This record gives sequence, C-alpha cells and structure tokens, in this order.
Amino acid sequence: MQIIEIRHPYQPEKIPTEPVVLVLGFFDGVHKGHQRVIEQGRKIADEKSLKLALMTFNQHPSIVFQKVPVDEMKYLTNLEQKTNLMAQFGVDYLYIVEFTSDFAGLAPQAFVDQYMVGLHAQVVVAGFDYTYGKRDIADMPRLTTYANERFEVVTVPKETLEGEKISSTRIRKELDAGNMEEVSKLLGYDYTFGGTVVHGDARGRTLGYPTANIQISRTTHLPTEGVYITEIKIGDQWYPSMGSIGRNDTFEKNRPITVEVNILDFNQDVYGEKVEVRWLHHLRGQVAFSGVEGLIKQLKQDEVDTREYFDKR
Repeated sequence: MQIIEIRHPYQPEKIPTEPVVLVLGFFDGVHKGHQRVIEQGRKIADEKSLKLALMTFNQHPSIVFQKVPVDEMKYLTNLEQKTNLMAQFGVDYLYIVEFTSDFAGLAPQAFVDQYMVGLHAQVVVAGFDYTYGKRDIADMPRLTTYANERFEVVTVPKETLEGEKISSTRIRKELDAGNMEEVSKLLGYDYTFGGTVVHGDARGRTLGYPTANIQISRTTHLPTEGVYITEIKIGDQWYPSMGSIGRNDTFEKNRPITVEVNILDFNQDVYGEKVEVRWLHHLRGQVAFSGVEGLIKQLKQDEVDTREYFDKR
C-alpha cells in the first residue's frame, strides 16, 4: 500500500495518474460499517481491474470546526492503527489529507473537482451519511449532480447490529460502559491500543502482582475505569494478562488515571518497550480498599477469573 500525504492545495504531480475506485470517509475505528464500505470499493475495483484508493484525514473535522477542543478529542484508532487496517483490507493508495481551515473552506463543487476528479476517480464509494460540506448541500444524493457524469457514485447503506446502526459514537458509548464484547462485535476485532512501558510506583511488585505501566497517547479513548481481562503484545508475541484503568485510590486519592497490565507467568524487564493491549472483558469496577489485604485478596480472585477465561477460550 502506498501512503500519500496531502496538504491543501496539493501538487498534482503527487497524485498517481491511473484511474481508481475512490473510497471516502474518516473511518475512526474502522468498524464493521466502515469495513463494508471498503469491501464494496475493493469489489468494484477488482471487477473493473482498477486500483483501490481511500482518502481520509489526519484529524477529526470537528477540531477545525471548533466543535471539540483539540485536547478533548479522543480516537478509537490512531493514524498508525488506521493505516495498518487499511492495508489489511486491500487498499492500494491511502491518501491522508491534512484537515486544515483552508481545506475545510472548500465549496462542495471545488471539493468534488479537486479531491474526486483530481484523484482520478472512476467510481466514488462512500457511506450513506458521508458529507463533503454542509449536509443540506453536500450529501450523497447530491453527489451525482456535482459529479456531472465524470464518475460513478456508489452509496453504501448503513450497517446494523441488533437493529441499530453501527457507528463510532455507538462504540464509544459501549466503551464508556465497559461492554467489551459488544465493542468487539461492532468493530469486528478486539479493541486495542498501545503505548510505551514506563516506570511507575512499583507497588504491584510488593503486592505480588507486578505491572507494566503504559504511557498512552492523550487522544486515546479509554474504556471505563476498572479491571479487565487483556492480552498484551511484546515484540511479536501476545501474552494473557490483567489490565487496570484507574487511579489507585487505595493508596492515594485524586491520582491521575493510569493504565497498568499484569502479565501472567511473565518476569522479563520490558521498560521502554512499545506494546499493544487488547481489552477483552471487563471484570469489575475500580474499588478503594480499606487495606492492602483486601486488595491482594481481590487481585487473587481477578487472576483466577482471568485464567478461567483463557482456559475456556
């Protein structure tokens, strides 16, 4: 897959000259609804013997439109994760457009001329709710008019699960409730994010449950606070583990939220390593114990529950 980064106005020589099927969307999470759009594009590209191109943005449009402050925007997938998933789904050209104020100011016709026709689209594929400007003048039904017979328009209907639309918003709500099995169904894969292992308080080691403290991006949408059954990837191998998202209130109040993972049957030093964590099942909420004994007893039960989960899996 070739990655092509674009800042508006782009230089035409950066754009491959061959005709393509062009898929459009922001694709945060690359969930099952998004996957259906990409799969439709891949199918058409194969039928027409064309390359599949996909255009997305480096940041959410809401930041530029001042609907969400940049320091409050949380993503289901970062750009690296999104890129890896696009490669898995057979995208040939991935356009990553910097969503700037200048770009956001494009009129719908200009957007179509420069970022659909200009990218040599023979077919444009997008979800039913895709917009390229204000919804009342730049929705999918109007795209055929703007296209003016220069390319074919394919609109992919909404994908549902249990009668409700699959969306990034729905996934965020399930994460906020700790419903990880539902999140996995909506995504089509287990919710995953990574970071760098850093030094923490080392309290877990004294309790018999040493943890890898993971420094994550501030833009990551964390599941609700609690203890989870997880898997952690170190190097090329995945290990069963218990993950914790919380503030360690047993030892001190009003601490910042930390992400910690206890790796089962593992005793290597991994400080400084980049890791990924899959969040599989929410075991329980965070509890402020009255003493260390109660905490250790609960951790032992968490370990029993975690091992049983992996045995059954």
